[in-house]
Amino acid sequence: MKSWLLDAVVAVMVLGAGACNRDLVGGSADGATVYATLCATCHGPDGRPPAAMVARLGVRDLTAPELRARIAASGAGLVEQQVRHGSQNKLMPAFEGAISDAQIRAVAAYVASTGFTGGGAGSAAAPR
Repeated sequence: MKSWLLDAVVAVMVLGAGACNRDLVGGSADGATVYATLCATCHGPDGRPPAAMVARLGVRDLTAPELRARIAASGAGLVEQQVRHGSQNKLMPAFEGAISDAQIRAVAAYVASTGFTGGGAGSAAAPR
């Protein structure tokens, strides 16, 4: 089995196993906390995924102008659906049932917010 595929399988298994306890983020409904805990490993702390995640899993850059335009036009609902149902290729797991509806809405609103791409204090501004 190729190492990138093994990495993907392990990542999904870890997320899936953690989903059983339904408290993946310590009960927090803060979007930034949910993102930092569940999303940043693949998508990067500022929405720009590490090159290895792009190469191995095709992880989407959440700061890409075309995606930001789609989010701006559609609102947080676009992000919420992705978080709830996962990616079509199933490399991004569905989080519906693994975290609460409030947590899903909070992380979707956080990613959809205009402040998200600015990357807050301490985040990298340069593309990777």
